Amino acid sequence: MRAMSHVHDHAAQLAEAEQRCEKAGESFTPLRRRVLELLMDQPGPTKAYDLLPMIDASRQTKPPTVYRALDFLVRMGLAHRIESLNAFVACDIGACARSTIFLICEQCGAAEEFDAGHALVDLSEAASRGGFAIRRTMIEASGLCAACQSA
Repeated sequence: MRAMSHVHDHAAQLAEAEQRCEKAGESFTPLRRRVLELLMDQPGPTKAYDLLPMIDASRQTKPPTVYRALDFLVRMGLAHRIESLNAFVACDIGACARSTIFLICEQCGAAEEFDAGHALVDLSEAASRGGFAIRRTMIEASGLCAACQSA
């Protein structure tokens, strides 16, 4: 299973993030940028507390500050929170506004992101019939990646 954070060029991803924030009238602060860079550098989902020592030891960044940056990145579609792991990943397929499916390896911790695309058509149609408007859906599936199965 590939590590999602290393798929795209970091510079292009950061430029896209900056443009997205500017277009939304939001500030892409140095801390928000640094947290996104760290997420892109990680081989898999990362917990907020694991990011703390990587940010900048001289700044003594507090956990609430990191959580606010992560919440911002998730809100802007630049990162995802994987609920089952209480961890975060940089968005692998661009600024996501669509539905996402994560395949999470229980052994090595790798996570692969897919655009759910047509996989959720039935759910969307059923929700619409009930008067519910889905804005975003994320499905998490856990199991073993190909590398861990063959090991």
